[in-house]
Parts: sequence; C-alpha cells; structure tokens
Amino acid sequence: MDFLLYAMSGALVGLVVGITGIGGGSLMTPLLLLFGIPPHIAVGTDLLYAAITKASGVVAHHRQKTINWTITLLMVAGSIPSAILTGIILSAFFDDYQHYTGIITACLGLMLVITATLLLFRKRLQVFAERQANLSGSSWLQRNRAALTVIMGVVLGVFVTLTSVGAGAIGTVVLLILYPYLRSVQIVGTDLAHAVPLTLIGGLVHLSLGNVDYALLGALLLGSIPAIHFGTKIGTHLPENLLRNILAGLLLILGIKYMIF
Repeated sequence: MDFLLYAMSGALVGLVVGITGIGGGSLMTPLLLLFGIPPHIAVGTDLLYAAITKASGVVAHHRQKTINWTITLLMVAGSIPSAILTGIILSAFFDDYQHYTGIITACLGLMLVITATLLLFRKRLQVFAERQANLSGSSWLQRNRAALTVIMGVVLGVFVTLTSVGAGAIGTVVLLILYPYLRSVQIVGTDLAHAVPLTLIGGLVHLSLGNVDYALLGALLLGSIPAIHFGTKIGTHLPENLLRNILAGLLLILGIKYMIF
C-alpha cells in the first residue's frame, strides 16, 4: 500500500510540474514530510529523483540548442564545490542525521517561502528584467553578472543539498534578472542543465550519508515520469496562472510552518 501511495504522489507531483513548470523539489519534499518520511530521507531521495527526471529534459534542450553552456558552467563552478563541501560538513560535524534534521527543516521552510514569493511576484520580476535589458549592460547587475552567477551557484549548492528546493524555481528567476536577453526557453534549458548535475551531486552526498530510500525512489519515478508528459500535453488547456498562485500560497504556508516549528 505504501508503494502505491508513493507512486500516486509521484504522479500528482509530476502532473503539476508538467502543467505549471514549478520545480518538483518544492512540491515533492514537503509532500513526503506530510506522509511521515524523515526529512533527511525525503531530501536525499528527492534529489536523486530530480536528477533522473530532469535528465531527459536536458537532452531535449541540448538538441534544440536552447542551453547556454557558458552560463551553465559558471553556475556549476559555484554549486558543485559548495554541494560537496556541505556534504563534508554534515559528515564531519554531525554524528548522525538526528543532529542536522532541524537545520534541514528550517532551511526547507526558508526556501519554500522564497520560492512562493518569487512565484507570486514573477510578473513584476519580468518587468524588472526587461528594464535591465534596456540599460544595455550599464547597470551594476549586468556589469557583474558573471561573478553573481557563480555566487548564485554557491548559494544554490548549499541550500539545494540541504533541502532539494530551489534549483528550478529560484535559479530561473535569477537567470531572468541577470540575463534578460535570453529567451524564456533558453532560461529554462540553461537552468535545467545546471539543475541535473547539482541534484545528482546533492543526491550522491546524501547517498553517502545513507539518506536515500531506494523503494521510495522507484515508486516516485514510476508514478511521475508518465504524469509529467501527460501534464505538458494538457497544460495549455488549464488556467496555469491560477494554479501557480494556488501552489504559491500553499508553499508559503508550508514554508512558514517549517521555519517556525
């Protein structure tokens, strides 16, 4: 029964991701916690789940030439070392998962709140990005975007490894602001190309710590992979903006809950 429940959960999250494009981590990890999965297992399993499900998307974007590999490498230069360092710190300074569970849940709450806020103010951020583009590279953000991209990678490396949240939703918004000349499909493709190695390394970090449930991972993949493809097909017929706002509100509530308790 548990396997069926987790497969159905994977299908639900996959469907929502296919319709709205919202990252699976911000939905899957809180859902697993609601089912009583320990935080360290939820995060570790979800990271490997994300790496596997997003890999096919990278292949598709690469074929369509919608990935800016220079930007991706800048992000990776920051995120991969910080993800590995996060794993080393967890292993060296904490005797077992019980000693860092509180850190995981608090960081998860923070990342959910940030994700929800970015979803709610996405249109305003797009307007800001367009204004940045009109400045023709004269703004401080544009002059320092290479360094800021690496810094963004460092921050995402730490928090994605701790929470599995942020590689998609937060990464795309930051890219939108720093690289307003990129088309939407290029932003998605570039961020996805960064998310796969980051979630893979983060997942391997947790695997080394014993924080991955293989049966749970298999159930999530079984349910989500077909649901994602189905969601992309029906997404054009559903009120995407309404669904985004509802999900943003839900993530905000969950984020505050995990930050406080």
